[in-house]
Amino acid sequence: MSSAPLLPPRLRIVSREIAAIDDLLEYADPADPLVWARRGSWLVGVGSALRMEVPAADAATLADRWRAVAAAATVDDHVGVSGSGLIAFGALPFDVQSSATAVLTVPRMTIGTRDGRTWVSWVLPDDGTPEPDEPRAIGYGPHWSAAVGPGALTPEGYQDAVRAGLAAIASGEVSKVVLARELAGTVPAGADLRRLARSLASSYPDTWVYAVHGLIGASPETLVTVSGGQVTARVLAGTVARGAGPDADREAALRLATSAKDLAEHQYAVRSLVDALSPHASALAAAEQPFTLALPNVWHLATDVEATTAPETSALDLLGVLHPTAAVAGTPTAAALAAIRRIEPFDRGRYAGPVGWVDANGDGEWAIALRGAQFDLAAADADGIPFRAHAGAGIVAGSDPEAEMLETRVKFRPIVDALA
Repeated sequence: MSSAPLLPPRLRIVSREIAAIDDLLEYADPADPLVWARRGSWLVGVGSALRMEVPAADAATLADRWRAVAAAATVDDHVGVSGSGLIAFGALPFDVQSSATAVLTVPRMTIGTRDGRTWVSWVLPDDGTPEPDEPRAIGYGPHWSAAVGPGALTPEGYQDAVRAGLAAIASGEVSKVVLARELAGTVPAGADLRRLARSLASSYPDTWVYAVHGLIGASPETLVTVSGGQVTARVLAGTVARGAGPDADREAALRLATSAKDLAEHQYAVRSLVDALSPHASALAAAEQPFTLALPNVWHLATDVEATTAPETSALDLLGVLHPTAAVAGTPTAAALAAIRRIEPFDRGRYAGPVGWVDANGDGEWAIALRGAQFDLAAADADGIPFRAHAGAGIVAGSDPEAEMLETRVKFRPIVDALA
């Protein structure tokens, strides 16, 4: 495992505006794409100029390591938009006890587009080396489909897990616990993984589409964004499948909006985030009642939270404060994590952990790694590339095991459809 050196490297970053590019994803590495996209805005990383990787238990150290790297860097940014200049893509594990590592990578080259502007950023040696040639596109590889099957927890086993969660609630151990199940499979050897990100971006344009170190998905949930001291987050908790027609769809949304069980689950998640953020922010505002958020496959109860933080507070600092939220762990947090470790027969890895990017000022965009799959790129061989996908549901008093299992099935749909 590599890590940041004691003395940070002196990176030189040059950002220049370039002509519009129709498909930025064509410039990503087909075998290991580095991508962040939403609503037509894209960041695509190529290569690696610096990789900082630490055990899950040391993930909190990345904030200070990143400050040191940013302080030592020389940034020549002629674009000046969110995502230009020095940035790092990152993915962190869900649990500090996970065997998965926390990783930040500064790409050798980043291509971005936002608000009608397109740019390229190069990381160059600090020796006056001239800027390289323009980026080069790589044609897409053949279409492929995955072989997918049950993982360590079958649908029936998941219902037993929910019953164990309900027992923990009844005993007073937790008020809410979020339990996941998994699918496992392989994609063909040499599969162009950009196709997965492309499919998700096309089908779910309002989500955060991410591809970071083999973690690929489309998350509807903003963990935190930071821009010039302004902080935003979105809490999602409470879910129902979309209806088959307009009338059934409206009925589904109304049923969710008036469900005492789902509203209680949602309030646990909102309270968790607000309580965690309050000591680190001012002018904190959250709506008293959630709204219903429509995605192509589900309705969610959603609450947006806004706040102001000190200029020196970075997005990475806030990850350590906010994660894991009650939306993906439960409440109380420590007890919910203990219950998850006891009940789930697998390590979540980076599923439901923070994924996103951070710039030299500490600004950035981070989502919770949901609706995705984790590809074990190091284990790829002639038989294919193994992956695991996860989906979870919030268990509270009154939860029905079969209904919660069916909810996970709906949440699996984005990644399963894209894999097919």
